[in-house]
Order: sequence, then structure tokens, then C-alpha cells
Amino acid sequence: MTGMTEHVELILDGTKIAWHKDRIDAWERGERIAPITIDMSLTRACNFACHFCYAMLQENERKVIDKKAIFEFLEDCAEIGVKGISLVSDGESTISPVFVDACKYGHELGLSMAVGTNGFVLNRRKLEEVLPSLTYLRVNISAGERQRYAEIMGVKEHWFDRVCENIKAMGEIKREQNLDVTIGMQMVLMPEYNDQILPLARLGKELRPDYLVIKHCSDDEDGSLGVDYGGYASLYETLHAAEALSDDTYQVTVKWSKIDTEGTRSYQRCYGAPFMLQMSGSGLVAPCGMLFNERYKKFHIGNITEERFRDIFNSDRYWEVMNYLASPDFNAQKMCGSLCLQHKVNEFLDGYQKGDFDLPEMKGETPMHINFV
Repeated sequence: MTGMTEHVELILDGTKIAWHKDRIDAWERGERIAPITIDMSLTRACNFACHFCYAMLQENERKVIDKKAIFEFLEDCAEIGVKGISLVSDGESTISPVFVDACKYGHELGLSMAVGTNGFVLNRRKLEEVLPSLTYLRVNISAGERQRYAEIMGVKEHWFDRVCENIKAMGEIKREQNLDVTIGMQMVLMPEYNDQILPLARLGKELRPDYLVIKHCSDDEDGSLGVDYGGYASLYETLHAAEALSDDTYQVTVKWSKIDTEGTRSYQRCYGAPFMLQMSGSGLVAPCGMLFNERYKKFHIGNITEERFRDIFNSDRYWEVMNYLASPDFNAQKMCGSLCLQHKVNEFLDGYQKGDFDLPEMKGETPMHINFV
């Protein structure tokens, strides 16, 4: 597959934190480490109304990330040692007027840039402009049939056709320009979407992205989305059948490690936030997406529309919040929602801190997307 070799692994279920031993060592010495990855959005707005959307639980004071704010932010990230920026988080970044410029400028500065999107506005012209600047582009698509797509994603049926055409175009442009970018599709699976697992896996074989990943749906600590974590067990046979549709240039992967946990955590302290920071499309800097909502204001650190990110990062406030999350005063099992972005990083660092294992010596070829831990 173009941009991917047989010998380099694409890790879709796990963490690549072990390949960043220098950052772990600095953290252990008590140094103020820059995030390896920052997951953010360029806006809180979205043109879809997905049934499973966690962003509706993340409302905070909206501010506009303009070109000046995002360019200064990217410059600060490059300066302090951030390695990857994933435009995912709590809004649809592709509808921001600064989207293309942000991707290109971040790439020029030496940052790895990636995008998670519903794919609706990414026509061929925009794709030709932005794909050369990206490490990966992942389309969130949680159904393989028009009617169910409209129901689950909260849009009109014919939008499904346009998104499919755009996914096809992504692969064509990648091959035409011989780009290294990885094209993916992602299904956020709630148990009641079980009828769409195989149709979507088959659709991927037609559209030919590099992969389809099927993942759990996160919920908050109050269960606001009503995710039935016990319901995933009955889907295992169907999920294995979907993975069996993989071929030499199309990989179907189920995030078994999270689906198997039924929404539980093995750890209490949150060590992952300094390594993998999240930011809202409002410009808000917070440790993670589950703490974006205004009711978690005590965890809010600053806003890149009002001050430089390098100043926020170097502030005592930033490190007070990070240190609190890693302290005995914080209990992720009781004070957090389920299966957050940092979950796999937290599992790894918690096991390492408890002495369950030594830091492994990472040998062989470096996996793909190394800057997205």
C-alpha cells in the first residue's frame, strides 16, 4: 500500500508512548515536559449531529481561533518540543476558515499534522491542497448504509454519497501524488449500531482507505450518552467477521483492548495528560476532553485566543493541574468518564510506575505515526 510498507506496523489499538523514552525519563526526573501529541480542534462548531457525539457534553465559553492565534500556537508548539498535532477533539476542524493554512503551516514548522473529520466538506480541491501536509486523515463514518448513516450521523441521506466520493478521492490523490499520508475510516460503535458493522467493513473494501478502525463509544461519569458497555460482548462474532474482511491493502481493526474493559479503568492516577494534551475548539487548554465542560473550570488552564501557548505551558497553573491529576488526591475511577483519549498511555505509565515492568528497549523499525502516542 502506498505510503505503508509490509514491515512497518500501524498501531491502531494501543499506545506508542514506549518509543518516547527520552520524554518518559525527563518526566520521571520531575522536568516540565512538552506534550508529545496535542489533540485539538479549530472550532467547537460542527455540521453534523451524531447520535454518539461526546462533544455535546463538553460545552465551554466559545472563542474564535483565528489565523493569528493558530499560527502563534503552532510556532510555540514547535519551539517547546511538541511533536504531533491531531485536529480531532470537540469540533469539525475542516469547516474552520483557518483549516488548510493551519495544516500547511504546522507541517512547514516540522510538526506532524493529522485530521479526524466527518469528511463532508473535503472535496478534491481541498484534499489536493491539504493531504501533502498530513500524516493521517481519518473519516468518522459509523454506518455503511445511507439510511442508517443519516440516522446515526444526524444528516440527510444524500450526504452519505458525498462523503463516500470524498473518501474515494483521498485514495486517488494519495496514489497519484505518491503521498505518505494514511487514509482511514473510523466507526464509533454503540451496541445498537451492530447492524452496520459488516456493511461498513464491506464499504471500506469498495472505497479502499488504508484501514477501518472500529472503536468503543466513550461516555461521561454520569452515563449521559447511555452507552451499554455490557452490550459489546454479544457483538464479538460480528466484529471478528469484519476483521476477516481485511486484505493486503485494507486493514480492519477492532479496538479490542477498550471494548473488552466494559468501560472500567485499572488505574486511579492520570499520568497521561502531560504527554498527550487535549484542547477545545474554543481555544481552551485543559488536560483532557472530559474536563472541557464549564463545570470542570478548576481544571481549565488558559486559552490560546487570549495568551501565547508557550506562556500557558510554562505557567505554574499548568503544572499545578497536571500534578494534581497524578496525585493521590485524584481518582480517575471515580472522577472521570469512561475510556478517555489518554487511557492506553495511562495504563502503560501506571504499570511502569507500579514496577510491573521496566521500560522496554524498542528495537526494529519505528511504527508509523510515532508522534501520535
